[in-house]
Amino acid sequence: MAVLNTAQKYVVALLLITVQVSAADSITLGAFSTGDLKQWEAHVFQGKTDYALVTDAQSQQHVLKASSNDSASGLVKKQRIDLTKTPFITWRWKINNYLTAVQERTKAGDDYAARVYVVVDGGLLFWQTKSINYVWASNIPKQTVWPNAYAGDAVKMLALRSKTDALNTWMPEKRNVREDFKRYMGLDIQFIDAVALMTDTDNSHATATAFYGDITFSEH
Repeated sequence: MAVLNTAQKYVVALLLITVQVSAADSITLGAFSTGDLKQWEAHVFQGKTDYALVTDAQSQQHVLKASSNDSASGLVKKQRIDLTKTPFITWRWKINNYLTAVQERTKAGDDYAARVYVVVDGGLLFWQTKSINYVWASNIPKQTVWPNAYAGDAVKMLALRSKTDALNTWMPEKRNVREDFKRYMGLDIQFIDAVALMTDTDNSHATATAFYGDITFSEH
């Protein structure tokens, strides 16, 4: 895969963001349970990951299914979130398989069965674009933080789940995004400009299937 395409995952595709400010106590960016994919934009980098709303057999709710076969494309929701009012992001996810052969710290292993990332847009000053990727790793232990193999310290990877977690099982997540930017990037961020999710296997040429539940920001 070309370096330019990989870099687009973190910078180019998110440069020209037109945002709207959200100031409610609770904001649902991904209302997948209602069958809503409005304002989620597809960005294809290398092959197309298939995203579709399906009914989850366990909960009987609509969820977002992602199927990747040697592909890397994501969905992006461009919306400004005030982290001083709603710093907490919550969601749930599950995966069907790990990517057993990948080494996530390398460019050849920069693939994840599931990831959710929050983006601070640098606009035309693309080098100021910052992101934290919350990932379901395959070989790196949970709670490990490292710079992205392509983007360096501009994108920090945080393994919330790994191969010690059960497959085909919903896992709930809750993170204080503002505190994560302070702790892992040394930045006091008031606003993020976009949230994205991606299941990608283009570097490893593997396959992966993941499911994502609703994505919400809240005060507590």
